Amino acid sequence: MTQFTPPVHSTATLLKASVAAALLAAVLLLTCILPAEYNIDPTGAGKALGLTALAEAAQAPATIPLDQAPPTRQQRKDTITITIPAGKGLEYKLLMDQYAQLEYEWHTDGTPLYFDFHGEPEGDTSGYFESFAITTSSNMKGSLTTPFTGSHGWYWKNRSGKPVQVSLTLKGNYVIKG
Repeated sequence: MTQFTPPVHSTATLLKASVAAALLAAVLLLTCILPAEYNIDPTGAGKALGLTALAEAAQAPATIPLDQAPPTRQQRKDTITITIPAGKGLEYKLLMDQYAQLEYEWHTDGTPLYFDFHGEPEGDTSGYFESFAITTSSNMKGSLTTPFTGSHGWYWKNRSGKPVQVSLTLKGNYVIKG
């Protein structure tokens, strides 16, 4: 059997390695991190490498060109026909601001669908959603004042063996997400 003896480093070797690591960290701080993150470039290397552009871009205020403004959520009225395939589910969403008003009515040909009428807050990454109605029905009529900005809409599940058409009528301040 062979015997392995790991090398033992002297204190002088460890001290040299520590000083070398500290010097390398200082060089990287002065040439890369400060210019890229804080637009501080004491050596000029950050500008030469194009790193100061990163910090300048982060400090510049975000602007939206007028021809690319986000769609406004104006008062509108729509009637949409949605086909839910046999044995499948489908979601239909609207983008709405907090406290926006919505009047809605939907119906099928009489075939009941399981549905969840719900909303998801804008920017939430936790998966949170709030259900407003969960049941099985062939129609529903009501109104909603949205509790938060985000997407609001329906999930329909067709448990029948044939496609079902949903006729959805909407009136309110929203943008159709689909």
